[in-house]
Formats: sequence, structure tokens, C-alpha cells
Amino acid sequence: MKVKSKIVWECIECGHEQQKWAGSCPSCSQWNTFVEKNKFEEQKRYGSAIKKQKKPLPLSQIQLKDNFKQKTGFVEVDRLLGGGVVEGSFLLLGGSPGIGKSTLSLQLAKGFAENGKKVLYICGEESEEQTMLRAKRLGIETDHIFLLHETNLEAIKNQLVELNPEALIVDSVQILYKEQIGAAPGSIVQVREIASECMHLSKEMNMTTILIGHVTKSGDIAGPRVLEHLVDVVLEFEGERSCGYRMLRCRKNRFGSTDNIALFQMQKEGLQEVLNPSKAFLEERTHKGSGSAIVSALEGGRSLLLEVQALVTPTAFPTPSRKATGIDSSRLALLLAVLEKKMGFALHSCDVFASLAGGMRIKEPAIDLGILLAIASSFSNRVIPHDTIIMGEVGLSGEIRSIKKVQSRLQEAMQLGFEHCILPLSNMKELPDHLKESISLHPVQSVEEAIGLLV
Repeated sequence: MKVKSKIVWECIECGHEQQKWAGSCPSCSQWNTFVEKNKFEEQKRYGSAIKKQKKPLPLSQIQLKDNFKQKTGFVEVDRLLGGGVVEGSFLLLGGSPGIGKSTLSLQLAKGFAENGKKVLYICGEESEEQTMLRAKRLGIETDHIFLLHETNLEAIKNQLVELNPEALIVDSVQILYKEQIGAAPGSIVQVREIASECMHLSKEMNMTTILIGHVTKSGDIAGPRVLEHLVDVVLEFEGERSCGYRMLRCRKNRFGSTDNIALFQMQKEGLQEVLNPSKAFLEERTHKGSGSAIVSALEGGRSLLLEVQALVTPTAFPTPSRKATGIDSSRLALLLAVLEKKMGFALHSCDVFASLAGGMRIKEPAIDLGILLAIASSFSNRVIPHDTIIMGEVGLSGEIRSIKKVQSRLQEAMQLGFEHCILPLSNMKELPDHLKESISLHPVQSVEEAIGLLV
């Protein structure tokens, strides 16, 4: 039976469809983006898929395998994903250029191969020889990883049928294309169709699939929003290329919690796990300098101890500088205004610089009090005791507001030998008695009280 088709015009940028050509897309406002497309009737196009549909099973009759979750070779990644990668799952790994996505993917492929899994690695952006150079540097030597330099999806599907791997890694989704689509590789239409095809292949072949995706200037994963809806897990690889630390954050996880992070350090041999991030960030701190404070920040559900450094120096220019690294600049301006209003600090004639040591970026308000005390310490040239940790949110009227998960923050501080803690008074009622006896707590209600304790 002959399948009916109709001609539509589709925008290669956003996927908008209409019956007539137009110079500008009404959806995304881009010019000269409409291409002619043959579209089959929905009933005919998906008729074969409906005939092959499986029978529904009662929930009580579905049995899970013992090895339903595969180990990745990284303890931190397994913890991040709730015990490992679910067999047949579909993952999206995003990150800025040069952050280490390909390195992490190769090391994940190594973990799969060490568990006896056959892995097909699509190195679309590099040749097999170039990928082999990276694998050699990472110390990966195995016959269970197969490299393929190919960008045509149909050719990749043929190799999948022939090889039948348990895991597929695509580097990257923006470089693949389907011949049936007239758009260029990396366009929204191509990325959407490629992701949809990979999702069906992953479920039909029970094959774990990892797609590597680029990010835009705003930091979002490139491509349509439907790309993140299709996948089971969305992982974001963050960090500064000039800094050795990398953070893997789980933004979406259908099989577990999204309340976790994993920290890595980029070395010559590849990415190495940082099992104790707080200890790593505090290794190089000095105990005798002013303008330094230790704060507790939550990344996901994990408590991290970080060093806040501040420098306050007089300026001869009419407009003083306000520079923040790893800290929200608008939050820094708020804290400076509170210090001037409540404590009378003459910061209007000083340059103020504040940063988080280690290259981390934190926006949590629980580090407000630590930043404020670090600035006050530098301004008055008084040293904050090295065994004191500071936590609390600062309000516009100078009050210290409560923060969440104080117990986990205090436990992390005690493990690293901190003996004193400055925290909001409103958080004292939720702390158990044994915790109050284990560390010396100094509750405060206002900025004046906190500065009076230290500076």
C-alpha cells in the first residue's frame, strides 16, 4: 500500500513547521531557516510500531536482574547515580569545551570494559588514531572497547546490529546527522532526531547509551529542550579549565536522587576522584593571615568546607573596585552595604576583592556570614581563628537567618578538626544534645554579635 505524504516547511533552528515558506520563522525569529520536508501521515508512519507493541505486564511480575546497575569504575560516579549506571539507560553528559568530557567518557568506557561489557565508542570529532592517543595516555588497553569514526547515523546503526554492544558512547551528538533530514549537523532538528533514534536503540537493544553534548554561551546544553526530556539522566561537567578541579553534577535522574555531586581532579593520567573534597580545598590555607574565613556550603546534598579570602585596601580613585571570584557579585555588594550601615566601616573609599579558593563557584546564601567576616577581618587586620567555621545567611537589616542541614555541616567540620562554629541562633533548637557537646557553638542573631566575637 502506498504511503501518503505531504510537503511541509520546517525551521532548521527550532523545528517549527508550517504549510508555506516564509523568510523569517515566527517561532525563533531567525531568517532563511525554512527547508522543504516530506512528512508522512502520522497514522501510516507509526502503524508498524503499533503492531509490534508488547503486551502490558503486571507490576508484580516484572523481575529485576541482580546486576541491573553497572559499576563505572568510579566510586564517586556510582554514588552520584545511586549505585551505578542502570542497564539500558540513556544518559546525557554536557560541559563546556576542554572541560574533560571525552576523557571522562573514555574512563567510563574502561570501567564498563573491566566488567566484561562490550563498548562501542563513536569518536565523531576525532579519528580512531587520535582517540587511541588519549586512551594510551589514560592507560586504557582492552579489546572490549571498539572505536568508530563515523557521523552518519545509518552507518552507526548497521555497526550496532553487527557488533551488538552492551554500551554505546557518542562523542558528540552535535556532530551526527541523518541523511533524510536536510538540516546541517548540530541543528536543532538533527539533534532532536538523533537523540530520539538513540533513545529507541537504547531501549530496544537494552544498551547503556551516553551522549556527549556541547553547551551554549549561557551554560545550557545545546539543542532543543526535548533533548533533556528524552534522556534518563542528565550530567553536567563543570569547572574552570585553568583550575585542576572538576565537578560532575546530576541535574536529572529517573533512577535515583539528584541531590549529589562528584568531584574530580584533572591530572596527566586523566581524571582522579577526590574522595574528601573539603580536605583538598583546605590543604593550602594559611593560619596567620587576615581576611580568611572557613565556610560550609552545600553542593547537592553534600557539605563542602571552603576558604573565603578577602582583601580590603584603600584606593586613590573616586570609584573603588568590587571584584568577586566564585561569589555572586550582587551578593558581595549587599554584604558591603550591610557592613557600612550596621558597623560604620568606611568601605566606600576602599577596593574590595573576595574569592573562593580552589576555583569553586557557590551561590548558596549560607556562606554570607563567612564572606562578611572575612571582609571585616581584612579591614581591621585581625585574624580569624583557624579552628573556627562560619555559617549563616545575612539579611538586609543585618540579622543572621537560619540555614538548612546544619547537622551535616557540623559533622563535616568536626571530621576535619574544627572546634568552634559561629551559626544562626535560630538553628540551635534543631541540634541534638550530643552534637552541642562535641563542638563549641557560638550562636548569633546579628552582624554586630558575629563581628564582636572575632574582630
